[in-house]
Amino acid sequence: MEAGHFYYIDDSYFVDFPDTYLMKNKETVDGQVHDRPCFYAFQDNSTGIYWMIPISSQIAKFKKIYNSKIKKYKRCDTIVFGEVLGHKKVFLIQNMCPITSAYIKNEYIDSKTNVPVRVNGALEKDLKEKQVKY
Repeated sequence: MEAGHFYYIDDSYFVDFPDTYLMKNKETVDGQVHDRPCFYAFQDNSTGIYWMIPISSQIAKFKKIYNSKIKKYKRCDTIVFGEVLGHKKVFLIQNMCPITSAYIKNEYIDSKTNVPVRVNGALEKDLKEKQVKY
């Protein structure tokens, strides 16, 4: 595993660590096999444990939640919007979870370039700053 990369979590994680708030695997979408959700990895340097931030394409849903938090608290460090492979996504810091490499199913690889998917430097910096607060 590498910090700043995206991964899919194996089903065994959800069995070993049941959590109603954690996004569950959805391997079949419209009859097609599809790994979801995808998680952005970062490492806690003090413990060596990796933390996974789930990403979602449900922008409108989380924009409402984000705006509500901004209105109430004047800030929101738990939801971050950014691009992944040219598509708008939402990073749900509020739903991050700890993990070890034993529970990683596979890495998210760009099918066009055959390289690991990454985010731009500004988004990566924003995610690092906000995950530390949470």
